[in-house]
This record gives sequence, structure tokens and C-alpha cells, in this order.
Amino acid sequence: MNKHLQYVREFRETFSLPQAAFGTAGHLSDMDVVMRQAWLMEAGSGVLRALKKGDMGEILGRLTGLAYCSLNAVAIQGEDVIDQPVLWHHEGSVLSVMRLLSEKIHGCTSGKTVDYSALYCACAHLARGFLNADFDKALQMFHTHHMDRCKQYGADFEKDGELIRDRGVDLSDCLYE
Repeated sequence: MNKHLQYVREFRETFSLPQAAFGTAGHLSDMDVVMRQAWLMEAGSGVLRALKKGDMGEILGRLTGLAYCSLNAVAIQGEDVIDQPVLWHHEGSVLSVMRLLSEKIHGCTSGKTVDYSALYCACAHLARGFLNADFDKALQMFHTHHMDRCKQYGADFEKDGELIRDRGVDLSDCLYE
């Protein structure tokens, strides 16, 4: 099992959020796909706003949150992440990042694990290649922060979704110089 998916499965288990047993092929209802798409679009919008600011630590945090959000959909379905190559190269502007993320988020309207995996892989690729960051460390730190915040403040998942809306954890230590 993908180690980042293990974090998300732990999160879902801790807070009694639904997920299929690992190795079983579950599926998302139409309304689950609609809600997941809304959360992905919100998380993607956060990445774009961070890109506009130009704060590398915030961009990494938002990308990591988007990846975490996509992994939640994979966990619900009980499948594993499907590793995929990411065909992207930096064209000298952030528009190429926006296009890649927008395309991958849109692909998730299918509700299929392969498309949520493609979004996760794109986020990991951008964190490692575009930002020159330790994505493994960033996701682990994000997960720990997310778990702590949800435990401390009592998350209302029905109302707010699965990602907390706070300033987030400072992931600047995960950026290579």
C-alpha cells in the first residue's frame, strides 16, 4: 500500500469516516463524487491563490492538502494508489502548473481511483520537481498537523469536509535550498 495512503486511511479510521476495506473495489456514489469534486476544486483554488502570492512554503502546503484530499477518495474505494507518470514540463510560467492541476482535478469527475491517483501523482511531481521539496516529509507533517487539529478542535466533517481550513502547518523545512 502507498505510504501516503496509509496516513489517510489512519485519519479516516481515527475519525470513523467511511472507507472500504483495503483490497476491495468499492465505488463512490454520484453525490460522493459531487462533494469530492467541490472539495478538490476548493483545495485547487487554494493552490492557485498560493501561486499568485509566490510563497513557496504555502504552495507546498496547498499542494500537499490537495494530494491528501485526492487520497481520501482512493481510501474510500478501498483501492491502492495507481502510480502514473506525469507528463509536465515547466514552460516558464505558472500557467503550466494551473493547466496541469485543472486538468487532473477535472478528470476526477469520473469518480475513478485512476483519476484521483493521477491528481495525487501530479501534486507529488510538482512538489518534488517544481518546488524542489521533500514531498514525503511534507505529507507526513501535513498528516500529523491535520490529525492534531481535528482532535483538538473537533472537526465537523459533514459540514466542512475532510480538510481543515486553518493556516496550515509550516512546511518550509521541507523545501530544499
